[in-house]
Amino acid sequence: MKAQLLAVDDDPVDIKALQLLLESWDYAVDTASSGDEALAKIADAPPDLIVADVRMPGMTGLDVVTETARRHPGLPVVLITGHADVRAAVRAMRLGAFDYVLKPPDPDEFRLVLERALEHARLRRENAFLRAELSAGGAYGDRLIGRSPAMLAVFDMIERVARTDSTVLIAGETGTGKELVAQTIHFRSARHAKPLVAVNCAAVHANLIESELFGHEKGAFTGAVCARRGRFEEADGGTLLLDEIGDTTPEFQAKLLRALQEQTIERVGGSRPIPVNVRTLAATNRDLRQAVEKGSFREDLFYRLSVIELRLPPLRERREDIVALAMRFLDLYAKRYQCPAQTISDAGLACLTRRDWPGNVRELQHAVERAVVLSNRRALEPDDFPDPAARSAAVGQAAPETLQAALDATTREHVLHTLDRVGWRKTDAARILDIDRATLYRILRRFSLEKG
Repeated sequence: MKAQLLAVDDDPVDIKALQLLLESWDYAVDTASSGDEALAKIADAPPDLIVADVRMPGMTGLDVVTETARRHPGLPVVLITGHADVRAAVRAMRLGAFDYVLKPPDPDEFRLVLERALEHARLRRENAFLRAELSAGGAYGDRLIGRSPAMLAVFDMIERVARTDSTVLIAGETGTGKELVAQTIHFRSARHAKPLVAVNCAAVHANLIESELFGHEKGAFTGAVCARRGRFEEADGGTLLLDEIGDTTPEFQAKLLRALQEQTIERVGGSRPIPVNVRTLAATNRDLRQAVEKGSFREDLFYRLSVIELRLPPLRERREDIVALAMRFLDLYAKRYQCPAQTISDAGLACLTRRDWPGNVRELQHAVERAVVLSNRRALEPDDFPDPAARSAAVGQAAPETLQAALDATTREHVLHTLDRVGWRKTDAARILDIDRATLYRILRRFSLEKG
């Protein structure tokens, strides 16, 4: 589903321009022309994120921050401010604003700030949910599901590593549940009361990742009008998850290695070492050993990250867990959407267990969600779960002759199936495919894919 944003500005021209910009990024946008109107709308239906101008008559952007923090803790607010109001924006961050951007906002910077704010809010919700599950006595909640030997070995490894501060490299294909494993390790550790901060390294531009993780000092680069803490400092005392660590550059890897070894960081533009007490978890869907051999990943960093390596099995290697997963997702979405589906027939379950699921648990989850939403049956049948692999066969395509052609065909069909499944909402498709939107657009151009 699209993220719901509330844009607040008293200037009708500015608010319309902001709305069009946000909608062009595939957000669902509501607007308010005053702080009072914004608070009324938030009380009626809280959005995922608020974007507010600092300078407004009556209730200012700072007032919106203060009242939102009081009435709706955890709801992020991003401020838009002119150069003359930077001090007010910095003061608002102390009051609870997530971040601010200067007017007129640089589109790339603005979009990154919004994505960071939404990700931060998502993690807060998931952390609270997982903490409640664990405190209720569930070993792994309702999200890490499996009784196959492969998953029982994973659960055993989680129990062992959670009691330590060792660095863990969580490896596995896209959709196998690497972030859930990282969350479980954190919340079963002695650091569970401190923050768990996750960074998707693949989603941060190479030029910005150092500032993202280490922070920056005032004047470090154009637009750095005040000092800002990085993710290492935010995670102090807790756990830092570096997701898709294999997508970083060797230059950054050298700086990361130093930070991990010395447990100190230096902000961009700074010279003062800042000590941090952080447990690091890393996740990747790449073969880092192969990357080391090719020279795209530092060997010393690999060994520093893989003190303990926890490999998640793909779903095709634990087919005995598919039934339990499918029934869990059925129960989840039938309740959420108030749909008639209550079970999956034996034939339907057999259909699901026969598939290889290249997108793993995530693909299975979305397949069940689609079936629950679209079917009017009480018991879901095989035809409620169309196989995307059958698409190319139905078209009568000749089998590709080269390995690259086979990979291209697989990529094209998987991306097309994902886009169809989410109604061609590119932000949702990129999230499911675990790639950024720029990569998705490159794939669309390469294969000339467009909505049919």
